[in-house]
Amino acid sequence: MGVVLKQSLKNTLVTYLGFGIGALNILFLYTNFLTDEYFGLVGVILSTATILMPLMAFGVPNTLVKYYSSFQGSKNSNGFLTLMLLLPLVIIIPSTVLTYFAFEAIGKFLSKENAIVESYVWYIFLIGLAMGYFEVFYAWARVQMKTVFGNFMKEVFIRVCVTLLLCLVYFKVITVEVFLKALVVVYLLRTIIMKLYAYKLKFPKLSFTFPKNSKEIITFSSLIILGASAGVIVLEIDRFMINQFIKIEYVAYYSVAIFIATVIAVPSRAMHQITYPLTAEILNRKDSFALKELYQKSSLTLFIISGLLFILILLNLNDLYTLIPKEYSGGLLVVLLIGLAKLYDSLLGNNNSILYNSDYYKTVLVMGVCLAAMTVLFNFWLIPLYGLNGAALATFLAICIFNTAKLFYVKAKFKIQPFTVDTLKVLGLLLLIGPPLYFLELPFYALLNIAIKSVFVVVVYISVLYKFKISEDVFGVLSKFLKK
Repeated sequence: MGVVLKQSLKNTLVTYLGFGIGALNILFLYTNFLTDEYFGLVGVILSTATILMPLMAFGVPNTLVKYYSSFQGSKNSNGFLTLMLLLPLVIIIPSTVLTYFAFEAIGKFLSKENAIVESYVWYIFLIGLAMGYFEVFYAWARVQMKTVFGNFMKEVFIRVCVTLLLCLVYFKVITVEVFLKALVVVYLLRTIIMKLYAYKLKFPKLSFTFPKNSKEIITFSSLIILGASAGVIVLEIDRFMINQFIKIEYVAYYSVAIFIATVIAVPSRAMHQITYPLTAEILNRKDSFALKELYQKSSLTLFIISGLLFILILLNLNDLYTLIPKEYSGGLLVVLLIGLAKLYDSLLGNNNSILYNSDYYKTVLVMGVCLAAMTVLFNFWLIPLYGLNGAALATFLAICIFNTAKLFYVKAKFKIQPFTVDTLKVLGLLLLIGPPLYFLELPFYALLNIAIKSVFVVVVYISVLYKFKISEDVFGVLSKFLKK
């Protein structure tokens, strides 16, 4: 767990840097430099492109991580890597042809409620393509246990570019139309840079002598599209469907609330960059003790960090909303529901890594497809009734049902579960700190109120964790920090 924690901490710092810049963009620049309509349009373009991304990648990122260690040092290694580079083209080439000939029909479908979306079909396609191959090259680096640069490109690079572009819009150096074109260029450029870095770590030697188990690999890759798509649909389909039912401006309002809640998932995203390949390696060598240890430690560490973030967000949300335009400030229930869903995700630790790298991945994929269908149906039902709150409730219900199913499935198949006595201690600590302070209102300026409450909560929380040594890994990090 030491390697996991070390790289996870680096990734967490990088990811939080990205989220800090993202907060500037989402909460202040987008809301003030673009109209609500164009901010909503950006949300629709990126959400729809993200839904396309697993399809464009053809499941290769997961396949590369799962099988790479079994080919390492083998004469079939080059053939395997060549196969990984070529597989996405199986989807990309026909998708390009389809988009070209069906451009008008696709545009009309996407713009049923909001006509502005119709002209941006190619923007969505190109960004989805760039996202797909970026994930392929990122996985290429991850299997070399090099995750920090890729994480930087994923979390920081795009957001810095967006910051610069939004400032150019504000100073009227470029128009909004040019901004949207530049956004496509930035995503393509990021993919090219990631490719160069991945090839620097391990340059591919093209070999068309593919591995003997290529059929198994392609089958896995094909099926994993369903699982990856299901996960993405749960996270992104709400914004896509808001565009289908109500005015596009509401996508902008929802995006702000979702961004605030998604901060809770940052530690999980950072840790999974290293736990995913480690889990694959542990499963390949069939080390059940190491698997249980990684499962429980990753769960506890993520619950400690994400729980603190959840409490901080809820305590400071009202003050935060006073800092942004009034029309964006109605998302309290959205933040609460999505925040709880993200907290449940964190509580499961490396559960996804275990399932997708095991022999039971087909069952999980079926569960994932059911989840995606359930999410779409919930959105169809709840968005017309409750608007943005309905979209959040749909996502919350779908994630809770799916996570509970995965939790019991891992318990049944591997005889392990992520919870320990320390999990209950952390839950008790969060309940002890959060509810009593929620109704505390300080009379100062919003930023000062946020700073005072945050410092107080963090000091109390960390002090209790350190004094009672609730987590060995967290205690070790705190000890080193305090000694310095």
